[in-house]
Amino acid sequence: MSLLVTGSIGIDSVATPHGKADDVLGGTAVYFSFAASNFTRVRLVGVVGDDFPSEMLDVFARRDVDLAGLERREGSKTFRWQGKFVGDMNEAETLGVDLNVLAEHGPKIPDSFTDSDTVFLANTHPTLQRELLSQVKSPKLTVCDSMNLWIANEKEELLKTLAVVDGVIINDGEARQLTDRYNLVEIGDMLLDMGPKFAVIKKGEHGAILFTSEGPVAIPAFPTKTVVDPTGAGDSFAGGMLGYLTEIGDTSPAALRRAIVRGTIAASFTIESFSINRAVEVTREQIEDRVKTFLAMLRIE
Repeated sequence: MSLLVTGSIGIDSVATPHGKADDVLGGTAVYFSFAASNFTRVRLVGVVGDDFPSEMLDVFARRDVDLAGLERREGSKTFRWQGKFVGDMNEAETLGVDLNVLAEHGPKIPDSFTDSDTVFLANTHPTLQRELLSQVKSPKLTVCDSMNLWIANEKEELLKTLAVVDGVIINDGEARQLTDRYNLVEIGDMLLDMGPKFAVIKKGEHGAILFTSEGPVAIPAFPTKTVVDPTGAGDSFAGGMLGYLTEIGDTSPAALRRAIVRGTIAASFTIESFSINRAVEVTREQIEDRVKTFLAMLRIE
């Protein structure tokens, strides 16, 4: 089974109550790939500018990630994001965004990637998401993410994307904005009515809710003592979840419940350091050990 992710690859500068990290590797596809590669081989599709430091790619040598879909575009600049987290660190405050290469035309999926079994369309313009998806021959599982910008300005296009994917993963604020409702259980049912077979609403430190035809399943976040940088937690969650689903080749409600636990644990490692410093060190064994601890914590006799 093969897993393809399309999304941003960028250079971040982030400040939290625990310090600051300038000009570090970031982007939705990056965090997703490191989490998912604990479970399966990942095919990464994205674009960087000719200013992107080649040494930033060295960390991928430690992971099962195929970079054949990474385009270095001459004459363009790499996506950059600057932000900070304060207080409970549940919400990032964006201090600056330079879309750069992301404001140009999208990447092309290599011919060798068009037979991918699972496709994750990380946050980008919903029209581009469908264009990228159309390049994959017959995927068995397709999932998308989105953000408040597209919900506000491209809602109709986003609804078209939701109508053609198997799953959607978004946070609670985005879900409320999309549906103009507040109750997340009601919203989950509305998301399923839009087309996906399952939906996941992320709630930061309060965990996530999975919605399927069998009803909602609420999973808390893993109680991590060391929370240094929440950047990329949501993408790591998606990576862990879809990496596991691709590995087992099953998308039943029971499999989705097991997968959301792996996503939760993958995210719990990522937030323990800045950038992908912790994520790149994590092993499958460490993830499963923490899964056992998590499940034991949830067990109520």
